[in-house]
Amino acid sequence: MLSQLHDLDLQLLRIFVTVVESGGFSAAQGELGIGQSTISTQMAKLETRLGFRLCERGKAGFRLTPKGEQVLAATRKLFGAIETFKGEAQGMADLLLGELRIGLSEALDNQVLQRLGEAIGRFRQRNQAVQFELISAMPAELERRLLQDQLHLAIGYFSGTQAALDYQPLFSEQQRLFCGVGHPLFGRGQVSLDDLADCDLVHHPYRFEEARQPFQSGPSSARTEQVECSLAFILSGAHIGYLPEHIAAPWEAAGQLQALLPGETGYRVQFHLSSHRGRQPSEAQLAFVEDLLMAFGSETLSPVPSP
Repeated sequence: MLSQLHDLDLQLLRIFVTVVESGGFSAAQGELGIGQSTISTQMAKLETRLGFRLCERGKAGFRLTPKGEQVLAATRKLFGAIETFKGEAQGMADLLLGELRIGLSEALDNQVLQRLGEAIGRFRQRNQAVQFELISAMPAELERRLLQDQLHLAIGYFSGTQAALDYQPLFSEQQRLFCGVGHPLFGRGQVSLDDLADCDLVHHPYRFEEARQPFQSGPSSARTEQVECSLAFILSGAHIGYLPEHIAAPWEAAGQLQALLPGETGYRVQFHLSSHRGRQPSEAQLAFVEDLLMAFGSETLSPVPSP
């Protein structure tokens, strides 16, 4: 009685189907490349494994038993399922599956978003069925989520101090110091560092980033984590502060902001692609990283020096 199916059983069943389709043992010799006696021996083994006769052979010719007819139908169904499995397995060999959760820093430049979109578009052209999720958060929150396996990748300006995370330079962003309409320095043609020293500078709590600022001030009465809130403080006319150049550009063009000593106080912030170094990346993650690096091109080769 056949309780388990082995490779040998599949070989015997293939001989059986060939014998039936050829019309008998003698006719199947050429198709199988083995002698009639060997075919007869193999068929006897299969019948022993099954526990019943599959066919009648003799002077009356070759004929399937009723159980042989049932086994033939079941065998053809089995081989069809095997071929379907092989086809699907082959298709999955190159198919990217799973999900990708990617964190993004706030207020990214439109050009950065365009390149990110280019990377996603390139990835979607691959053989894939991946569920994407994009999440916008502050850099510290992005790092926290990476450490807690809530994100696969994150793009932002990070401290670089988390030993469990990998940081790969991706692009850089220009920061400049600004004041708004109503501030004592607004509209002044000549501004010195001494003039800036008495100003109330918006304090950004990312000390690793603040340490890179060419201009530092004394006590501050304005504190925020968000770029948009920094902009609001500066537009009040009571504070000066750093803003990404692309955020300030429309306000500067409208005459609402003025850059302060841009040559001396401006600096670049390095954005990184970060991931958890202790987690094995999926094939989908590796493929998307490849597409990201291609989209951002040579900018990945220009990290900002450490302070």
